[in-house]
Amino acid sequence: MESRKGFTLIELMVVILIVGLLAAVAIPIIRGRIDATKWSEGKAAMGTIATSLRAYAAMKATGGNYGKGLPTLEELGFTAGDLQGSYFDISNYEVTKTTYKVGAKGKFQYTITATAPAGITTPSKITLNEKGVWKEKKGKN
Repeated sequence: MESRKGFTLIELMVVILIVGLLAAVAIPIIRGRIDATKWSEGKAAMGTIATSLRAYAAMKATGGNYGKGLPTLEELGFTAGDLQGSYFDISNYEVTKTTYKVGAKGKFQYTITATAPAGITTPSKITLNEKGVWKEKKGKN
């Protein structure tokens, strides 16, 4: 009798099943890493905005609440091109809270919010405060 060399249909189906299961597990993990890489651009810009806020407060040196969204990014000296990146642009950033109190224990508080642009699934928003604390908001905006 002649011997045949090769794989049977069952063996090929088992290999395809294993590869499919590995892909189903790996794709979400890889997607999360891609989003984290894209967010690094947004976080770098948020750090630049935070530096500008500190300089603005030092320059103005008056106490009080600047209000929601004040100073604006334009008042801080940013133009649309300054915050234009591969994934994020100026429309993704907002200064949501700023308070500056003058005195011996001068206190400066701010919150910068970045909203995920199209193409980034998670997190939907990240905030940065004056203490350097990053907070992520999962889910929809």
